[in-house]
Amino acid sequence: MSSVKDTFCNYNGHLISIYEPVVSFANRAFRYGDSLFETILVVNNKALFLPDHLRRIKVGMTVLRMNIPPTFNSENIANAIQELVKKNELKNDTRARLTIFRNEGGFYAPHSNDISFLIEVEDLKHSGGYILNGTGYTVDVFHDIKKHKNKLSNLKTGNALIYVLAGIYKKDIKMDDCFIINEDGNVCESINSNVFIVKNGALYTPALTEGCIEGVLRKQIIEIAKTNRILCYEIPIAFNTLMNADEIFFTNTIQGIRWVEKYKTKTYQNKIAAFFTEKLNELIA
Repeated sequence: MSSVKDTFCNYNGHLISIYEPVVSFANRAFRYGDSLFETILVVNNKALFLPDHLRRIKVGMTVLRMNIPPTFNSENIANAIQELVKKNELKNDTRARLTIFRNEGGFYAPHSNDISFLIEVEDLKHSGGYILNGTGYTVDVFHDIKKHKNKLSNLKTGNALIYVLAGIYKKDIKMDDCFIINEDGNVCESINSNVFIVKNGALYTPALTEGCIEGVLRKQIIEIAKTNRILCYEIPIAFNTLMNADEIFFTNTIQGIRWVEKYKTKTYQNKIAAFFTEKLNELIA
C-alpha cells in the first residue's frame, strides 16, 4: 500500500503535520473571527513584498489591540516561509498564508491580547511570476450587502462573509468576478482584489477612505504608475465611471492583474493591464 506524502505547516515557529490538530473549539478565530491574515506570493523561494505584508498585518494587529511579539519581523517570517517551502518540497511558485489570531480565552472580551500564528504553503502549479489572463473577465455587481467604511475596512480580517456571499452570487450568475460596493453605492473592490479603472491613459482606483482593502499589489501598481509618469487618482468611483472606462483590471498579490473584458454591454481593452504585468515581472525578476 502506498503511503500518502505528508504536508507541513508552521504553528508558532514549529513545523507540524497539517493533520495534527491546531485549532481547538475555543479558538477565537473560529468563534469570533478574531484574526487577520496575509496571502503572500513566493517566487524562487522568495516571499514577495514581505515588508508591505508585515506592515499591513502589524497595522491590523494594532487596530485590533493584539500584542505584537518582538520576533515578528520580515527576516523571521521569510525564514519560516523558506523552511516550509523546502520541507514540503515545493518547486513552483507558491502561495503562503500567514494567519494571526488572538489566543483563546474569554468571550467577546478576551482574557489576553497575546497571539498565535499559522503559516501554510500551497503549490500554484506554475513558475515565473505573474501571467496576465488570456480571456478577459466578465463581471457584475454584488448588491445584496454593502461594505461599511470604518477603520476595519482596509484590513484583511477573518470576517470575510461579504466576500463569501459575493463568491456564491458570482457562481450563481456564472460570472468571473463581482464588484463590491460601499455604503455610498460607489465601487469599493472586487471579491478578492482591488479595482483600477483606465480612462485616457490615466488610472483611477477607489481611495482607502472608500472602504477597500489596502492591497499590497495596489500599492505596487500606484508606485509603478508614478515611476512611469502615469497619472493615478485615488478617488470615489461611481458606476457611470465603469461604463465610460477604456479598461478595468483587478489586482491581488497571488494572481497579479486580471483584466476585465465585459461589464453589462460594455467591452474593454487590456493594453495598460499588459503593460503593468510586464513591469511587475521586471520588479520581481
